[in-house]
Amino acid sequence: MGNYKSRPTQTCTDEWKKKVSESYSVIIERLEDDLRIKDSELTDLNSSDEAFQKVNLNYRTESGLSLLHLCCMCGGNKVHIRTLMLKGLRPSRLTRNGFTALHLAVYKDNAELVTAMLHGGADIQQVGYGALTALHIATIAGHHEVGTAPVHTSLRHYFTFCTVLFIFRNSSAGVGNNGCSNKRFLDILLHPSSSTVNAQDNEDHVPLHFCARFGHHEVVHFLLQGNFELQPHSVNIYGDTPLHLACYNGKFEVVKEIVQLSGTESLSKENIFSETAFHSACTYGKSLEMVKFLLGQNAMSINHQGRDGHTGLHSACFHGHIRLVQFLLDSGADMNLVACDPSRSSGEKEEQTCLMWAYEKGHDTIVTLLKHYKRPLDDSPCNEYSQPGGDGSYVSVPSPLGKIKSMTKEKADVLLLRASLHSSFQLQLSDLEFNEIIGSGSFGKVYRGKCKNKVVAIKRYRANTYCSKSDVDMFCREVSILCRLNHPCVIQFVGACLDDPSQFAIATQYVSGGSLFSLLHEQKR
Repeated sequence: MGNYKSRPTQTCTDEWKKKVSESYSVIIERLEDDLRIKDSELTDLNSSDEAFQKVNLNYRTESGLSLLHLCCMCGGNKVHIRTLMLKGLRPSRLTRNGFTALHLAVYKDNAELVTAMLHGGADIQQVGYGALTALHIATIAGHHEVGTAPVHTSLRHYFTFCTVLFIFRNSSAGVGNNGCSNKRFLDILLHPSSSTVNAQDNEDHVPLHFCARFGHHEVVHFLLQGNFELQPHSVNIYGDTPLHLACYNGKFEVVKEIVQLSGTESLSKENIFSETAFHSACTYGKSLEMVKFLLGQNAMSINHQGRDGHTGLHSACFHGHIRLVQFLLDSGADMNLVACDPSRSSGEKEEQTCLMWAYEKGHDTIVTLLKHYKRPLDDSPCNEYSQPGGDGSYVSVPSPLGKIKSMTKEKADVLLLRASLHSSFQLQLSDLEFNEIIGSGSFGKVYRGKCKNKVVAIKRYRANTYCSKSDVDMFCREVSILCRLNHPCVIQFVGACLDDPSQFAIATQYVSGGSLFSLLHEQKR
């Protein structure tokens, strides 16, 4: 069994997809580079047909484009293609970037020119840059997510004609080094069977896993409704069903399709990280509707514990989903249930509540919520908020990681404010002269003083170790708002000291009338 906290964010399939996507980007970049030609290089091509008959067949641009390439790129027609090929211009010529005219015609989605070149004898199996055939280019240029076989994309989207034409002319539609029978491949596309819809990759994913993960609910509906002997509850090497992947990625429409069309069997299945589909939805944490839907199936309790003991509330706390945590608590989730770390030996198992999971990840707002949460109609908090099995020590905030997160965010906020605030508004503490105190509050004190011989009001922030809403955050917000205000009815902003939190100060126009708060509430006029 795996440790939930060590669950990888990417699978081997993700890494493979990333590498493929990077290679696709390079291919598209090289194709686009071939499509950039100088205006002077188009002069002969855009002249009369008579002139076209007299052009130099050996002409090539600086990037290695032949006249055949130019015809495919710049509005040539099948007559031009046929004429050039009859005159002996070889369609197998490659540009400097490694593409034939057929590659470019396919990339431009020009079925007429593709047909003309194929009828003229162009080799549809000729490889160019990266050992790519024209069929590969057709599928890459579909500008759509590619699944396990790129031909699926081309058949469904923009390059249908090109792909079908290649298949019927015995092009290899295989991926990698493994070619396949084109007739059999076409049969698979048009007449899927149980052996194909349940085909597995090297991580035991079936097609339904990918459809669920990427949210293709129409395809999910088609597969589940079809008579294909689909196995909707199959698991990959991580123990994930398609429903797990849909929940992990927030694909609510797919979740509803799977549950409504295949039943609730997947709801009770746990993966190797002790997560059911409900846990997975809590790990995603951004769709309350999806969580409500799963709970509404009555297949399991909101307090269902995985093999390691962790609940959906643990998962939500671990990933910092405070809205979901609030919802689960209001719906009856028990924050006292404990999970055990499976990586420890049996004699050293440490029991941890969801509060400890939130504390460990530095989600201090959730820790505070759990510590002070009261159920509706309750008069007291729900528990003692101490770690079970420990020494009973009280959990306090900020947590170590929470403090680091807070400090990092504060420093970033100050740096951004310095970069955006005009230099005329940036003051040094030495520019200010503090006189008598004219007000105070939780933020610090307000002084009457001077800034560059001008009488001003100076709000001096006091350094505060920690509070629920950072003083640094409040200071940055106030300065960013004041510096944009310029109106006779609004106190004028003079500047701010930004060098260090211990020296934070804001200087504004001094108004002798005193505090508006005092006028409204203290003097009670």
